[in-house]
Amino acid sequence: MKICHLYAADPEEISGIGRDLGLLGLNAETFSFADGASEERPDLVCVFAGDDAPNSLQFCQILGKEETMSRVPLLALVRVEQLRELFLREGVFDDFLVVPYQLAELDARLRHLLWMAKQGEQSDFLNLGPLVINFATYQVHLDSEPIDLTYMEYELLKFLATHRGRVFTRQTLLSRVWGYDYFGGTRTVDVHVRRLRSKLGEHANLIQTVRNVGYKFA
Repeated sequence: MKICHLYAADPEEISGIGRDLGLLGLNAETFSFADGASEERPDLVCVFAGDDAPNSLQFCQILGKEETMSRVPLLALVRVEQLRELFLREGVFDDFLVVPYQLAELDARLRHLLWMAKQGEQSDFLNLGPLVINFATYQVHLDSEPIDLTYMEYELLKFLATHRGRVFTRQTLLSRVWGYDYFGGTRTVDVHVRRLRSKLGEHANLIQTVRNVGYKFA
């Protein structure tokens, strides 16, 4: 049976969601935000926004940084009036569902997330010509040689490479890579791009500047 960890500020608010997960054949374990991430690795995570979407989304981001939660799909449960809070915060969850929901929709979204997670386990490598990114080990090889990247350099490279050809503004990169609650200026992005290009050497043009807009991976 698949295990689903269900988080909320007040666990009593999500007793009904826990029952629904049980009806769908999942073993639902309930936690409060104060409990933090469980040491046990689940198959799925659901986070209920309750009355405070910003804090719940920040909690999603915290979960995403936990080693035990690496590549575990996360579903954010929000109310319709909280949808505006999701703008530029897509990187902290894998999918979202508006509460109240239809049980069939919850089932469909969870099944899709589990399918995507299974596909991801089979695709731990991204091969882009001379560049190979290993998502499982956080390693990057260039022309078969390892390159030493900081955590944020790796995250920036991975984000751009997995959205190949798409242009991102500096502000969007700050939100999607550093996190929506990061208060540093957009110059942070320029500094990291410059360092990445230096380490990519003759392949520095893999990261291209789009004048007056931002950056993209070639």
